[in-house]
Amino acid sequence: MSDTLTVERAGGVATLTMRRPESMNSLSVELKEALLAGLADVRDDDTVRAVVLAGEGRAFCVGQDLREHVGMLASGDAAPLSTVRAHYNPITLGIAEMPKPVVAAVRGMAAGAGGALAFASDFRVGGPSTGFLMAFANVGLAADSGASWTLQRLVGFAKATELLLLARPIDATEADRLGLLTRLVESDDDVLPAAQELAARLAAGPTVAYREIKASLAYAASASLADALEREAEAQTVTGATEDHRNATEAFVAKRQRTFAGR
Repeated sequence: MSDTLTVERAGGVATLTMRRPESMNSLSVELKEALLAGLADVRDDDTVRAVVLAGEGRAFCVGQDLREHVGMLASGDAAPLSTVRAHYNPITLGIAEMPKPVVAAVRGMAAGAGGALAFASDFRVGGPSTGFLMAFANVGLAADSGASWTLQRLVGFAKATELLLLARPIDATEADRLGLLTRLVESDDDVLPAAQELAARLAAGPTVAYREIKASLAYAASASLADALEREAEAQTVTGATEDHRNATEAFVAKRQRTFAGR
């Protein structure tokens, strides 16, 4: 894809690794465009049934590459102001609307847009050095990459307001307590393997059902109960017609091990 992003496939899991460790995986234009392409690639690959998003080195991702950003501002380039719509919005949607589970392997700091990309994922695995910082206000900016939407759904409106306005870092222990982490492992070296283990478990599951559950949750977040019920009925129609549903129910009745083909 790019020197700034690798995509590795194994056993139904695609691992997308941001590779700018010298800048703590800050988001340059090149990396943002590589993420867009990488997410589209794994979305359309039927052999991929779960996705891991990771960062190389001591940080997950510290958000916008501010050196690049300052240089563009100084030159009068309009790109710094257009990158939200051109890059961050579609990247966030690419993660949140991925029709298969996404696990963020949050080793080290996840700041600004980096934190928001982790929040847009379905699961987050962290270690002792994991931290989150909604740094937008520290540089005089409003939130982007969906942080205003995802964060309050994860921790509640009041805590999201605190984290965004005060822009204070939180460590792994507090992140775990607040529910920002799905799992907190004992060693930083275990973060990526644990995330890939979770993704492998999901890849072996009923991926059509996962897709419909994700879509139903996103729809219900802003729908009435009646409309959410109707969306659930539609999802049940889709999943009820799958080979996975038929085989799993037959296996349950026969007391056999269930296996899922993802169709």
